[in-house]
Amino acid sequence: MDAQELTEPWEGVLITPGPGSHTGVLVLAGSSGRIERERARILAREGMTAMSIRWFGGPGQSPGICEIPLETFTSAIDLLESTGVRRICLLGSSKGAEAALLTSVHDPRVDGVVAMSPTSVVWGNAGPGRDGQHRPYRSSWTWKGQPLPFVPYDDDWTAAEPAGGPKAIRGWYERSERTFADMFLAAEIPIEETRADVLLVAGGDDAMWPSLPFAERLAARRRTAGRTARLISSAEAGHRPRLPGEGPAPASPHFVYGGDAVADAELGAAAWPHILDLLRG
Repeated sequence: MDAQELTEPWEGVLITPGPGSHTGVLVLAGSSGRIERERARILAREGMTAMSIRWFGGPGQSPGICEIPLETFTSAIDLLESTGVRRICLLGSSKGAEAALLTSVHDPRVDGVVAMSPTSVVWGNAGPGRDGQHRPYRSSWTWKGQPLPFVPYDDDWTAAEPAGGPKAIRGWYERSERTFADMFLAAEIPIEETRADVLLVAGGDDAMWPSLPFAERLAARRRTAGRTARLISSAEAGHRPRLPGEGPAPASPHFVYGGDAVADAELGAAAWPHILDLLRG
């Protein structure tokens, strides 16, 4: 395997398994913004050209997930395409899944998308935009310079956990969905419009946001349009399913993610053969 560090136009890593790689995979982290090196290496060991980029929080980028251009991801697809791969896929988790689904809608080159712990709608910004402002809420994403319709957050929500410790924020999303129900339809991800194969992976004990109900909505939306989306789920898993070869996700001082190391690994293992099938086409 050959790993190339990327510095322009974003930080990242491009890992090629050797000549003749058929599939290129863009791997997107969630709200951590990190470069998913371990996950990219695991995919490269399976014979895929794998790339992961820092899509916010890096040099010249928005410090928060606020009006991030989807062109960030289409330009990454340009680079993947230039390596000679014939199948382009996206694998994203959480906010990265939101980005992956939306990019597949807007870029017809995407052949497959794996959305782990996804949402079915566009949400408001998480963190500040380039202007340093958190509020008023703005869309997480733009396309061709225009913000996508989004659901804002109800700031009257309060966490059940004691102040100063990690919090489960699923209830914040559920309350915001009720408060801004009139904005939900316009903000839905039009997943029926993508030509890509779609695989959804979600845990019922997700404490960050209700990813399993979101995934079920995405799958239903595909079915209504006469298209398919495979859903792999587990009632016990949380927000961070772990793929074979990945260690347990570290604890967070800020958030409760739900699930546990065993359930999260079991969901990742159950999804793994379906992930490989989709990526390989």
